[in-house]
Amino acid sequence: MNNKEVSELRRHLRLDRHCISKIHGCYASGSGEIMSRFTLHMSQMEQDEQEKYLAILKKTMSGTMCRSLTDVVFATRQVADSDEHRLLMKLRDSELGDGDALNQLYEKITSSVAMEDNYLILAAHDRYDVPTRARDDKALEDGDEVFSYIICCVCPVRQGKVQLSYRPEEREFRTQSGSWNAMAPEMGFVFPAFDGRRSNIYGALYYCRDPKENHAAFVEQIFHTQPPMPVQTQKQTFASLLSHTLEEECSFEVVQTVHEQLGDLMEAHKQSKEPEPLMVSGAQVRQLLEQCGVSDAHAATFAVKCDSEFGQDAVLSPQNIIDSRKMNLRTPDVRIEVSAGRSDLIQTRTIGGVNYIMICADEGVEVNGIDIRFPEKKEQ
Repeated sequence: MNNKEVSELRRHLRLDRHCISKIHGCYASGSGEIMSRFTLHMSQMEQDEQEKYLAILKKTMSGTMCRSLTDVVFATRQVADSDEHRLLMKLRDSELGDGDALNQLYEKITSSVAMEDNYLILAAHDRYDVPTRARDDKALEDGDEVFSYIICCVCPVRQGKVQLSYRPEEREFRTQSGSWNAMAPEMGFVFPAFDGRRSNIYGALYYCRDPKENHAAFVEQIFHTQPPMPVQTQKQTFASLLSHTLEEECSFEVVQTVHEQLGDLMEAHKQSKEPEPLMVSGAQVRQLLEQCGVSDAHAATFAVKCDSEFGQDAVLSPQNIIDSRKMNLRTPDVRIEVSAGRSDLIQTRTIGGVNYIMICADEGVEVNGIDIRFPEKKEQ
């Protein structure tokens, strides 16, 4: 799926558009003990309650692709004959009406999720009559595609803050314990995928609120596929690959050029408004390294190690492996942060056998918030 398709589904989850008739839920302790199960009819809810449930479900499709949202791809053998895919299909085809299948889903989640707090599992079935689109991208009224899908999420349940509340019978303010509230989802999924604005049972959309996590046990139980590498781990792995494979050729200039080139690709992709997320292969990064003057041997070593760490023929999201907003330089005692596009202000020099980082500082220099001046150059 791409960001445009995700946004289209999110827009459908509005009070005046959705086709959700029931909300199914399961309340569990942090250790995985199921304490209650329930089914709510949307038609019997007050409007504000319906909106709250829809808001939580929509959160499961928030964020951007390759960060909070990840495509799950099932192998052909899984679609043909596997317990995990069979369960998802049964849930979708029964519109969550198969009680045994729903309980099996709850048990899979509670056996794989470990939280400090109690948590709420919510599941719903929705139906979207997909309108056809003209070449000018304007929606037409008629369409022959009906996207039938399930959406499921896991929400921590936490107690609200103790607050002062007015008690009319006592005519005074007294402390009152906060109620237990369902928070934003920590993880969740949509099945099947909405690819090319059509149903794709070979895929699903996985949501993870914190890019530093991947909830591997949850992914294994629900999809039985390789969990996505956490964003922070991707960045650290890429940095480590450059450092260790380029060895003495891993200079400031090389790192600077790699970051600038990837940053330029990200900016061009943003300006193009292309819905598909920007991805680069290890071979493309190798080519970039060679353009920076890195030897063929070191560039080839990088490509081999990249396949080893990220997977054979893996593609990487530049936004996950570099920080396009700034460049950070650090020594054991000094940290320097440079805005994106201004790394040209930094140079490295070796003077008298000592390595130095040199910063162009013509104007606007502050130390602890104090403007400082440089001594005027004396004429020779």
